[in-house]
Amino acid sequence: MFKNKDITIGSLLVALGIVYGDIGTSPLYVMQAILYTNNSIATRELVLGGVSLVFWTLTLQTTIKYVVLTLQADNNGEGGILALYALVKRYFKWLIVPAIIGVAAILADGILTPPISVSSAIEGLNLIVFLKEDITVMIVLIIILLLFSAQKFGTEKIGKIFGPIMFVWFSMIGFFGIVQLVQNPRILEGLNPYYAFKLLANGNVPYILGAVFLCTTGAEALYSDLGHCGRINIYYSWIFVKTTLLLSYFGQGAYLLSREGHSFVNSPFFLIMPKWFIIPGVIIATLAAIIASQALISGSFTLISEAIKLNIFPKLAIRYPTKEKGQVYIGTVNKALCIGCVGIILIFKQSQNMQAAYGLSITITMLMTTLLLSQYIRFVKNQKKLWIVVLLVFGTIELSFLYANSFKILSGGYVTLLITAALAFVMYVWQYSFEIKKRYLKFVSLTDYKENFNILKNDSELPLYAGNVVYLTKSKLWNQVEPKVIYSIFNNDPKKADNYWFININVT
Repeated sequence: MFKNKDITIGSLLVALGIVYGDIGTSPLYVMQAILYTNNSIATRELVLGGVSLVFWTLTLQTTIKYVVLTLQADNNGEGGILALYALVKRYFKWLIVPAIIGVAAILADGILTPPISVSSAIEGLNLIVFLKEDITVMIVLIIILLLFSAQKFGTEKIGKIFGPIMFVWFSMIGFFGIVQLVQNPRILEGLNPYYAFKLLANGNVPYILGAVFLCTTGAEALYSDLGHCGRINIYYSWIFVKTTLLLSYFGQGAYLLSREGHSFVNSPFFLIMPKWFIIPGVIIATLAAIIASQALISGSFTLISEAIKLNIFPKLAIRYPTKEKGQVYIGTVNKALCIGCVGIILIFKQSQNMQAAYGLSITITMLMTTLLLSQYIRFVKNQKKLWIVVLLVFGTIELSFLYANSFKILSGGYVTLLITAALAFVMYVWQYSFEIKKRYLKFVSLTDYKENFNILKNDSELPLYAGNVVYLTKSKLWNQVEPKVIYSIFNNDPKKADNYWFININVT
């Protein structure tokens, strides 16, 4: 059980800064995406049904599945799809497949999150001064390039202000939501799921669900950042975050409901702000978008490093830019993500166009997490009925979202789908070849070379190579090593030493 001493203002701020960047910036574009399904015209049915779908998606998908259920599946305090896979991999060999697909989809999603978040924030300036598309694209590109160029230095110092900035962000969106709710409380009728079902029954289901799904795209981060923040801090901070998110969504809905029949070009997120606050609002939104992007970039580095340790991804050079625990930097991944983000910006240009591609890959990740989670509940928790309920309920929800998002393939979803497929293929081939290599691995006994070691030690003409010579070995037995190790010690350039160390590292 957690005690109160596990929760401090500082720990809650850390959770705000690390965990909620992605899901926290969703209000920038979700209601706009919902409007877009009806040619940007606000109707009572669309607005009430839209906020109702958002409320129940955040409740069922994010709160119940991730906060209540998935956070329980911690691997010695660590979370994420690979941590979950490590808990269940001994039960079925085929579970490597959903793990690989899930990782590939998360990485593909990481290429879209920075462009859509930053673009949505910068486009708010259009309410003050009209910006040509090329100028907006240029501003977004500069921010993205600066963000990626700063990765090699780490975020140890600047990371300390992430929490306070996100607190300001969530407080801001909650406040403006309340202002609109007070003016038009009728929007609270959207809490009734009847309006959600009514909209789906009469509306364009695939496009509506595809837009609504954007409100929960950051849910996977709740689990992935478990090791950084701790379960109890995520529990308590989520109460504040979900409250402010819902206030923002319902506040935007209240604004739209009072202007039924109107067409909206700009995002209602900025429309509910007073005109004098637009510039400060854009600045705060841009900072929140940068933090969301930073969290996803850092998460990609961590995910790749975990995949390398589990032998499901090719070996890459990993650097540790700061003394901060768990912070890694992988130059190859940083360059690949940067090129991908720049490409997305140049191809789609506007956040509205990026919404067409966004969400497809993360739906796949969530579905893979549900598969692994159901097996965790089945075997580790030994709850024979609950795992079936989890698989059926959340599997049905996510398959519905996957069906809806599949309509985005031709309008941009193919980008993340191709990236996901390519990464999954690389990881599967690497893991499969590793298993083949392991079957043909041979070892020799060190005791057979005892006399050779004595001769080498007593050879007075041979200079001392080192006091200690260390070899990494895949052998789990103390007296066996690979033949190439023996060859390295005795052939060509004999390595005379006082001590020889043969180390086997088992990554759990």
